[in-house]
Amino acid sequence: MTVPSASPHRGWTLVAVGALMTCVAIGVVFSLAVFLDPMGKDTGWSRAGISTAMTLAFLSMGVGGFGWGALSDRFGPRLVVLAGTVLLGLSNVLASRATSLLEFQLLYGVMMGLAAGSYFAPLISATAASFDRHRSLAVSLVTAGVGVAPLTMSPLAAWLLTDYGWRTAQLVIGLGAWAVLLPAVWLVPARITAQGAQPVTPGGEAVPSSIGKALRSRPFVVLAATFFACCAAHSGPIFHTVSYAIGCGLPTFAAVTIYSMEGVAGLGGRVVFGVAADRLGVKPVLVAGLLLQALAAGSYMLVNRLTGFYAVAVVFGLAYGGVMPLYAVLAREYFGDRILGTVLGAASMVSSLGMALGPVLGGWLYDRSGSYAWMYVGSLAVGLGAVAIAFAFPRTGAGRFTPAMRAS
Repeated sequence: MTVPSASPHRGWTLVAVGALMTCVAIGVVFSLAVFLDPMGKDTGWSRAGISTAMTLAFLSMGVGGFGWGALSDRFGPRLVVLAGTVLLGLSNVLASRATSLLEFQLLYGVMMGLAAGSYFAPLISATAASFDRHRSLAVSLVTAGVGVAPLTMSPLAAWLLTDYGWRTAQLVIGLGAWAVLLPAVWLVPARITAQGAQPVTPGGEAVPSSIGKALRSRPFVVLAATFFACCAAHSGPIFHTVSYAIGCGLPTFAAVTIYSMEGVAGLGGRVVFGVAADRLGVKPVLVAGLLLQALAAGSYMLVNRLTGFYAVAVVFGLAYGGVMPLYAVLAREYFGDRILGTVLGAASMVSSLGMALGPVLGGWLYDRSGSYAWMYVGSLAVGLGAVAIAFAFPRTGAGRFTPAMRAS
């Protein structure tokens, strides 16, 4: 898609705006972890009940992402991101006034999850269309906001909570999200039109250009299946490793720093894998990253000291943080720009199911066996499955997976 004559300056401005928006949106949703205990004490709501809002947010983000992606293809990314931003702040403001658990779950879980799902597909589609060179790196940097969120929004939420209580803190965060994101919306392109040649299959036929055909095509099935298995492989270790480390005798604060280490490594992974994909091609870098992720997930069960946890966390975070943006680049190579928002939204919806499986299955395996070992074995197996599925990607029209096109 042409984001009117995508100049380098305009493209990198969009990358910065996209990173800011994903940071704020994901940070607002995940700040619930900071409010969990004080909310329970203040309202008498159960921890499980409050946590259900996060589960609903994950599911709503996935379902909403598909709808937002389709709307972005039809009406342009700016309008979609504007609607999502209005909804994001409003859901936080209303949730801060909730008087019942069900009301909070609907506002914070369903409504906020739908709002947060409005950013990924439109911003990634616009970014991918803005670059001929360095496309993989640019897309990766847009998603870097997800890794920055725990390092910025969570401390802000904790500070507000300490001084003002959870209701005022959530109200301020909602108003702050509006203050930061609404002006930034106008830096998102209003419309995107198709750019360059239509992608073709190795046989020389154009790839499906209709939504129905695209979502039934082999490239999409392989893309969605790989994305699902990738997320299912890493979601359990991400969610449960802190508890596993505490069970190994580490102090709680030290155990939490393992999660922070993964996040910091993930930021580096986005840059390293993005640059590598631009130079070496997307498929080999994706396959290598998926293999590294699987091996790192399985390695957690071999460590029980903080230094060992840190070593594995760096590799694990580097791998899962690095591979996640590459699915969007592959989708663009297969389907072009015209329906990219819908394709990304549909793939993200499938991947969110994988993200939802890891925490619950990990907890179930621990309850049944009294150990996290089977969870890590399962993550290793599913991760290797993702590697195998990735080999089933059909070749592009050039006969191989090529680096992103160079600017003429």
